[in-house]
Amino acid sequence: MDNNFDVIVIGSGPGGYVCAIRAAQLGLKTACVEEKKTLGGTCLNVGCIPSKSLLNSSELYLKSQTEFQKIGIEFSGLKLNLSKVMERKKKSVFTLTKGIEFLFKKNKISHLIGKGSISSKNKVKVTDDSGKDTNYKAKNIVIATGSVPTSLPGINIDEKNIVSSTG
Repeated sequence: MDNNFDVIVIGSGPGGYVCAIRAAQLGLKTACVEEKKTLGGTCLNVGCIPSKSLLNSSELYLKSQTEFQKIGIEFSGLKLNLSKVMERKKKSVFTLTKGIEFLFKKNKISHLIGKGSISSKNKVKVTDDSGKDTNYKAKNIVIATGSVPTSLPGINIDEKNIVSSTG
């Protein structure tokens, strides 16, 4: 792989992957760095999208208990199968992340897996899981790393009693 790009986008969340796709559509040789194995960032993998899937299932379950009878839909034996609800959520995330992968391939965007950092002007270092560094050159670098939860002083996010957006 040629390590020279017109644009390198660091981060593949909703800002990063859209930026990478548009840059490629404009004819720029583009790469996108993501430290996770799947594209889409927190929003798609553990945040917004999975939460919306779970909320939708919860809302339908509640409506089946409280509203369906009012419109003439009656049944007995309603139960919630949590493993199927979670499988639906997982399938939604899988489908959407694969969709971004497809768009990257279609637009010839290089997906660089690892932690991206700017090492010097026009240079991005990508460190993979094994600790191996690969250096890339870019005429333009876009930082689209999103955010991470920050705890307040004296409060420990344990993801059990005190949760972050990920938890």
